[in-house]
Amino acid sequence: MKSDWASVSHRAFKIGILIKGLDGLLELAGGSALLLTSRPAIRHAVALLTRQELIEDPHDVVANYLLHLTQQLSLGTRNFAGIYLLAHGLVKIAMVVGLLRGLRWSYPVAVVLMTAFIGYQGYRLFHQPSPLLVLLTVIDVTVTALIVREWRHLPAKASPETG
Repeated sequence: MKSDWASVSHRAFKIGILIKGLDGLLELAGGSALLLTSRPAIRHAVALLTRQELIEDPHDVVANYLLHLTQQLSLGTRNFAGIYLLAHGLVKIAMVVGLLRGLRWSYPVAVVLMTAFIGYQGYRLFHQPSPLLVLLTVIDVTVTALIVREWRHLPAKASPETG
């Protein structure tokens, strides 16, 4: 029974880490797109993406929110968001690569980084509650717990005398 739980936990760890890696890649793509695309082009793309939804439901909350967001998008906000997404994506990808390769140093670093992400998300939730952010925070807490579990179950490092 104990080995079954360990196997399930290890698979959940791998899946969680792969999701974080995919998230990091999406953040890299999004950050790059923000930095390389003009504000009018961003507005146009969002208008095209939301057009059909707004035809079906002119009061669609998400579509209207996205349109409003792009109308208010300043150059400074665009640059900050782009750089933030690039940095966040790079950090996540480096963390994921280290964890998937089983590099010992990557476990404590990943726990610190994930805890920082969770703390920031908690701050954001306090100021702007969002069901999506709650879900992302629950996922991050779960992945962090799985990282800690894997870290505790790493095989002991061989001493130089034993090879």
